[in-house]
Amino acid sequence: MSFFERWLSLWVALCILVGVALGQWFPAPFQALGRMEVAQVNLPVGLLIWVMIIPMLMKIDFGALHQVRAHWRGIGVTLFINWAVKPFSMALLAWIFIRQIFAPWLPAEQLDSYVAGLILLAAAPCTAMVFVWSRLSNGDPYFTLTQVALNDLIMVFAFAPIVGLLLGLSAIRVPWDTLLISVVMYIVIPVLIAQLWRKHLLRQGQARLDAALTRLGHASILALLATLVLLFAFQGEAILKQPLIIAMLAVPILIQVFFNSALAYGLNRLVGEKHSVACPSALIGASNFFELAVAAAISLFGFESGAALATVVGVLIEVPVMLLVVKLVNRTRGWYERGLVPSRGEPRG
Repeated sequence: MSFFERWLSLWVALCILVGVALGQWFPAPFQALGRMEVAQVNLPVGLLIWVMIIPMLMKIDFGALHQVRAHWRGIGVTLFINWAVKPFSMALLAWIFIRQIFAPWLPAEQLDSYVAGLILLAAAPCTAMVFVWSRLSNGDPYFTLTQVALNDLIMVFAFAPIVGLLLGLSAIRVPWDTLLISVVMYIVIPVLIAQLWRKHLLRQGQARLDAALTRLGHASILALLATLVLLFAFQGEAILKQPLIIAMLAVPILIQVFFNSALAYGLNRLVGEKHSVACPSALIGASNFFELAVAAAISLFGFESGAALATVVGVLIEVPVMLLVVKLVNRTRGWYERGLVPSRGEPRG
């Protein structure tokens, strides 16, 4: 894990402070940036999102999809958690906590927006950071690559329908034109650019690609932090009035992380997958493609929306919580392997 990634939560916290301060001291420049829109897509943020996403998508080798057969049980668990459990369980948690338990302490006009942001966060499976989590848990690198490639391919077609369905079930108006534009802008086009760029660099050798990814990785994190400064410059007034909003939004996200990771981990053990497969499968089910979620929330609901704030809370807690999940799966390896059938999993030790 790089220096930036290891301390990502600290940088996010600092961006919150800087963004809130700048938004209060210099409101005019940020309002001018907020007005730079085309089809409800903010151009400065759109550019920053591309800088965030493209380096991560360049790590994906869609040629790895043929390896699905080697660990089809683990892939099945991953797909089940990411597409049949995660978005729907988050919609339920959002209804319980945002519309019921915390509703008296949240601004009534933003309740729908908070729910929408949480749904967007859960509907976007992790792309890049899961490689870090897999490496820290000694996960099978080929399985990790395969599940990420397959999830990204599915996301191109499934993200908009699932988000639209859940927003509709939550009685939130679905701006289909903006949602589809977001999918094209933040999934389809970046995937095409990333894969063409990846192929171009690979023609010059793997070392060339690795060097480019290292340089671009720093730019990706810096673009994320710059986006957060902009977000919190607009959200600053609401946060200063009700600082507990972030803590309340974090509750369903935290429950979602531990529920999905535990379910995926247990299901992999039940079907007899190796620990090195169960770890990345559990970790991708727990983490989110928060860059996409932030971008979609801004496009759909705007800078100042509760949806944008909800997705940013996901960024704030991602690293420390995922490091805790990594620690848990590493410490329970002995328990995991004792429950495997020797002929289908790792040998008993």
